[in-house]
Amino acid sequence: MTGVPKVTIHQLEVRFQVDGDDGAVFTRLFNKHIQAWAKLYEDQCARARHTESERRFGDGEAR
Repeated sequence: MTGVPKVTIHQLEVRFQVDGDDGAVFTRLFNKHIQAWAKLYEDQCARARHTESERRFGDGEAR
């Protein structure tokens, strides 16, 4: 995928209380939410590509 924005996190602090292994709970929740974000981002990129191809087609420049 081209045009993926670069993100740098300089400091991140997360506090939560859970029953069981804190690291495992954090990992599970992080993975769940990062996957949802990635899906939304990929969908947005696909829509942008589709829109661009439609514009080119309308201009007679379809590839």
